[in-house]
Amino acid sequence: MLIVFSGLPGTGKTTIARELARRTGAVYLRIDVIEQALREAAVLADDVGASGYHVANTLALSNLRLGHRVVADCVNPLEESRQAWRDVAAAAGVELLDIQVICSDRQEHQRRVETRVGDIPGLVPPTWQSVTAHEYTAWTQPPLTLDTASVTPAQSVALILERLSLGN
Repeated sequence: MLIVFSGLPGTGKTTIARELARRTGAVYLRIDVIEQALREAAVLADDVGASGYHVANTLALSNLRLGHRVVADCVNPLEESRQAWRDVAAAAGVELLDIQVICSDRQEHQRRVETRVGDIPGLVPPTWQSVTAHEYTAWTQPPLTLDTASVTPAQSVALILERLSLGN
């Protein structure tokens, strides 16, 4: 199974995705880590663009074909990136679960973004201004949506595990 977490920075998706991966033993792919590794390798002349997503798609497919569950943690802002994940799941012959994480409380979302401490060496966390300006298109097929303004990370993981019929 491929489980793809999507949402703007500061919504809580990484906290939930990490815990779900830990609880299920899934391979965990975080786009921010991949993109920072590409920057540090200095192999690209400009910004990493979609390269991080391409690497993650390829790693996901490889692990899915080995029979592993994969959790992908990314903003996934465009239909193009969402379709790429659907293509990976189809190529691997596995089920895809799209999860969108939002924080409907704008003040809380801003507080999280402005107080977050980066956990990836060399990567500067986004500003509130960059988060609010981030391109993020509406979904054509509504995913499972978790609103972290009303559910805790632990409740979110429990909801997902219930959806997956994996229990708590």
